[in-house]
Amino acid sequence: MMATKKEASFEESLAELEEIVNRMETGEPSLADLMDNYSRGIRLSQKCMKALERAEKTMDLLIREGKGETEALELAVEGD
Repeated sequence: MMATKKEASFEESLAELEEIVNRMETGEPSLADLMDNYSRGIRLSQKCMKALERAEKTMDLLIREGKGETEALELAVEGD
């Protein structure tokens, strides 16, 4: 039975994206490496943006009740 690969968290994806940017800015990678890093960076950036959008939607579900108290509503979010 093959183990499924755990999807990286937002923090892990952001850290990897930062590493890629640092390598591209400080090193002298080959054109092939630049293209690979750029492609991976775009995918990570899109993943991070989607995670932030999901978090924003979750936060938007907080509703005001009565005397300034809030109630958090659980949101089942795809990809979590």
